[in-house]
Amino acid sequence: QVQLAESGGGLVQAGGSLRLSCAASGRTFSNYAMGWFRQAPGKEREFVSAIRWTGGSTDYADSVKGRFTISRDNAKNTVYLQMNSLKPEDTAVYYCAAKSVVYYSALRSGYDYWGQGTQVTVSS
Repeated sequence: QVQLAESGGGLVQAGGSLRLSCAASGRTFSNYAMGWFRQAPGKEREFVSAIRWTGGSTDYADSVKGRFTISRDNAKNTVYLQMNSLKPEDTAVYYCAAKSVVYYSALRSGYDYWGQGTQVTVSS
């Protein structure tokens, strides 16, 4: 059973930075993709970023491109989301997700496993 545990959320001022972590366990993730999603109050959950565990190719939502960076540490089975130049509109609960992929799999949807989420609040 895949388990995902997020950490690193908190309160930060606009323009600040946070790094989210997602520790994955329960299986070998070499054929998996890991994604970050977020859900703000009253809004639908939206894709933020994703990375293929093997190869490391990445994808970003336009709203975070150039400000957020996704990365992975294979030895620790951990995925990170470095968030810089944060804006109040980045305030949301951020979720880590995982899914099995093949080379042509899209990275923005179809995730099977989800973490509990971590709150990120950006004050103006």
